[in-house]
Amino acid sequence: MLWTTLNQTVELGWDFYLPVILFVALIALAVPVWAAIGAAAITMLVMSGDLPLSLVGESLFSGIAAFALTAVPLFILTGDVLVRTGLSRKFLDVAEALTCFAKGGFGSATVLVCGMFAAISGSDAAGAAAVGRMTIARLVESGYPRPYACALVAAGACTGILIPPSIAYIIIGLVLGISASTLFLAALIPGLAILISILVTNLIVNRLYNYEGGGMMSLTEWSANLGRALKSGWYAFIVPGIIFYGIFSGRLTPTEAGATAVVVTILLGFLLRTLSLADFPAMLVSSAKVNGVILPIIAFSAPLAEALAIMGVPQGFVTSITALTDDPYVLILLMIGILIAAGCVMETTPNIVILAPILKPLADNIGMNEIQFCIMMITALGVGFITPPLGLNLFVVSGITGESILKIAARAVPFVLTMLIVVLLIAYVPAVSTTLLPEIYQ
Repeated sequence: MLWTTLNQTVELGWDFYLPVILFVALIALAVPVWAAIGAAAITMLVMSGDLPLSLVGESLFSGIAAFALTAVPLFILTGDVLVRTGLSRKFLDVAEALTCFAKGGFGSATVLVCGMFAAISGSDAAGAAAVGRMTIARLVESGYPRPYACALVAAGACTGILIPPSIAYIIIGLVLGISASTLFLAALIPGLAILISILVTNLIVNRLYNYEGGGMMSLTEWSANLGRALKSGWYAFIVPGIIFYGIFSGRLTPTEAGATAVVVTILLGFLLRTLSLADFPAMLVSSAKVNGVILPIIAFSAPLAEALAIMGVPQGFVTSITALTDDPYVLILLMIGILIAAGCVMETTPNIVILAPILKPLADNIGMNEIQFCIMMITALGVGFITPPLGLNLFVVSGITGESILKIAARAVPFVLTMLIVVLLIAYVPAVSTTLLPEIYQ
């Protein structure tokens, strides 16, 4: 296959296709993603001869020798401590008090607590598991069908990578050389828009099918409930408060905010006597396992990205796609389709490290702001997490409840449709993701 770029003609042969086939085959055989990426990268380097293998080791370590990446294990650990100390339940109590005044209150509370958890952990799978264990049984008791309750949690947990601070934005910032703090600020409105779209969808579905009973309460009763919840759990909001104030005021980098959040969460656990030194080994091992999945993927993506760049694959992809159509609106739809499909079958990290360097030149070619591109990419990947029938969040909630994935997927369709509307707004209206940014980024 010939791809003609501005300066050269790129001919792709088996040194490209065989590693790609190998990668797909290994993923299909359930080989860990980092191993599949590594095997594909090494195979491509050996067959193409573009880079000496002696540089692979250096490339692996240079790929993860970034200060910004230190924030990843810190946010993961913060989320784990949050669950073990019981602080996450305080979020649920406050969210329930906020929404109890109206019909569908606990369903709305479930979505809100997903957003609160997202503002600390930065991980969608962790949010789906933690919030699912707290809420699904109560959602069923409130009148929701179990498959719909699972779909609601899976959709709400998508905010894990969409509401800052998010591990996904740290990684895409590292891959594309963009400040994570800038991406956090840009993602604030889109992340909240996704959260609101899920809330509104649940309210509409609830009204149509009358899942959850309850009715309006007086302002006095509502304020009394909220006051009691805040009085008993206000301290849980110290952690997200530190993270948001520190990052968005510019006083703390994401790494410093993550470190501070870990220390404060642990101190709160000791003060509340919900955490002891005996909990630390299991807590650290649990967080290390999650981190051990992410960092090898980033490490092995470095030699793969170098091989693809030398072979001219990103530029060739742009030329090949724009030869079919030069309509920016169609090209954006194509990118969104690719990202949602990829989000269905793989986790965020490999999708970012593989697709971001390939799709970014296409976005540049049609004049899309690089910040807008990053927000669109992460949000579209987030939609893929609940896109039937292979969305990864669907598997998480199915695993903790035993509910059929197909039944959950069917109930997730309304959430997918409303989240897609937000993705399209981000893609076609730059102001959605750039309004909060300094003028230099707009």
